[in-house]
Amino acid sequence: MNILVYPHDMAMGGSQLNAIELAAAVRDLGHTVTIVGDDGELVRMVRDLGLRHVPVPARRRRPSPAVARMLRRMIRDESVDIVHGYEWPPGLEAAAATFPRGRSAAVCTVMSMAVAPFLPRGLPLIVGTRALQEQAAADRNGPVHLIEPPVDVETNSPGHPVAEFRAQFDLRDDHPAGPVVDIVVICRLVPELKLEGVLTAIDVVGELARDLPVRLVVVGDGTARDTVEERAAKANARAGRRAIVLTGQLYDPRAAYAAADIMLGMGGSALRSLAFARPLVVQGEQGFWKLLTPESCDLFLRQGWYGVADDPAAGHERLIAILRELVADPGQRAALGDYGRKLAVERFSLQRAALVQERIYREALAADRHSLPAQAGDGLRSAAGVAAHKVRQRYRSVRGTRKADDFNAVTLARTVLEKPGN
Repeated sequence: MNILVYPHDMAMGGSQLNAIELAAAVRDLGHTVTIVGDDGELVRMVRDLGLRHVPVPARRRRPSPAVARMLRRMIRDESVDIVHGYEWPPGLEAAAATFPRGRSAAVCTVMSMAVAPFLPRGLPLIVGTRALQEQAAADRNGPVHLIEPPVDVETNSPGHPVAEFRAQFDLRDDHPAGPVVDIVVICRLVPELKLEGVLTAIDVVGELARDLPVRLVVVGDGTARDTVEERAAKANARAGRRAIVLTGQLYDPRAAYAAADIMLGMGGSALRSLAFARPLVVQGEQGFWKLLTPESCDLFLRQGWYGVADDPAAGHERLIAILRELVADPGQRAALGDYGRKLAVERFSLQRAALVQERIYREALAADRHSLPAQAGDGLRSAAGVAAHKVRQRYRSVRGTRKADDFNAVTLARTVLEKPGN
């Protein structure tokens, strides 16, 4: 098959990394795969993996008729079989480029917390959690597939070199109370989803560092960087030492994962933590923190590596309790790390996900084509939905309530709500 993979942007992020890594894995199954997307920082990764990159216009509307026309030309000129858009704007552009269904087909992956209701109902959809799959399938007549965020368990594994990383950021192991326990969080520093948990972790480790040999390493960058730096400075002042370390964004964060004794995270970063055999505390919103154990695993397999509690103020004490237990028990940390590594290898390997994705592509090509009036009706419904969404977004911009990451900012309260006592 000849496949175009179109991430929603090329900045560092879980959905984009999944798109590119899976594209390379599908290529390795014997297919021709091209990455279509912005000229962003992940283009380097695309080239390192030996994939071709075709840029799209930087200044464009989203979704963009110009990009849809570009994709349509590539379908015609290069005999493309599959156009695979990640998240809703590329999904809509892929659907427009393949309309009406001929020899090529569109597929859309949504790794956000909710599916945009205006995506064409016949468009084959891939989501990352069982709960979202069930919810989306109830409103659609096209197939809804499940591919949990995959991890390359070969390049992400225990034993990755860490000496250079520790030296670069002066991560010394010289606390008078004993070996320093490094707690690491790797994420974008942005207001939606991430910031609440990062700030809580900074406050908690700053408090614990007064009497325990703990250190928090925050890897990432983003629009909330100044807020994070300010909170870290206050926490370090309270601790009386450098208990919070900000590294900024790393192109290759594997050394940070490998250097961790405990990982905090959600989504793809949480799963990569497992591949490095590190105990994982899953972060969410509204005070959600939960340790991955054999008993809690089913919860995350259903709702994803994330959660929503109902009391933000309680998150502080919840995280303190979890970290105190882990810091005090190296044996528990090792056992939970081994459990997570086994889970990553058996369930979330990149190679397994590539085989599933290849099957989805073949099914999309082989699917019965809807009549032209049915396809046109689905397209018109989507266009009207996008127009209404844009109007709402403009209204929220005027009021100052617009979120930058619209469908990723919708919490799981609409799907599965995890109560803190469960």
